[in-house]
Amino acid sequence: MEDIEAIAALQDPVRRRLYEYVAAQGREVGRNEAAEAAGVARTLAAHHLDRLAEAGLLESGSRRLTGRSGPGAGRPAKVYTRARAERSVSLPARDYRTAAELLAEAAEQAGLDAELCAAARRRGEALRGSGAPCGGLEQAVEMLAARGYEPHLEGVEGATGAAARVVRMRNCPFHAVAERFPPLVCGMNLALLEGLLGTDGPVRARMDARPGDCCVVVENSKNNGD
Repeated sequence: MEDIEAIAALQDPVRRRLYEYVAAQGREVGRNEAAEAAGVARTLAAHHLDRLAEAGLLESGSRRLTGRSGPGAGRPAKVYTRARAERSVSLPARDYRTAAELLAEAAEQAGLDAELCAAARRRGEALRGSGAPCGGLEQAVEMLAARGYEPHLEGVEGATGAAARVVRMRNCPFHAVAERFPPLVCGMNLALLEGLLGTDGPVRARMDARPGDCCVVVENSKNNGD
């Protein structure tokens, strides 16, 4: 029932806009910023943000948004981030997570990593269909967003000091199972995205684990810009 009540909290359109904005930032968001993004008054935004925190969809804290400390720095402001807990509803009740964990455990014990990756790559290719390999980072963002990865472009400094762009993903659709079986599931995820994006086009997927993000990033094949 808790998951149903939490998801029901998103039925209000303003509340949903606020949640989607906070979730998309990948960082703490203050009330003023969230209100401006949603196009509502600060007091209304504060009310809905607190309701989302009460429902367990957001986590709240406080810090000084000015970046200063000491006298004259102002009072700490309330800030929000997306909650780490997962929410799902199935009617009637289903338990696919347990089945996925049992299958992952069996595959790991049997040493079926290569077979799993091959199956994942074939599934990625099937999802792409007869289309050509992904044509660039912007198209990769669209394709990954459609699969629930929550991608965003990020600049990184290359070996030559020049700025390069990569696509990082704030969500891993396999997070719950990946936490228990990281090498197996992260390898499967990489193979799936290789099949989806293609391996002979202008972009490539590779491992680059970072706390809070998906373990895979997408970059230009030659990492020399679009």
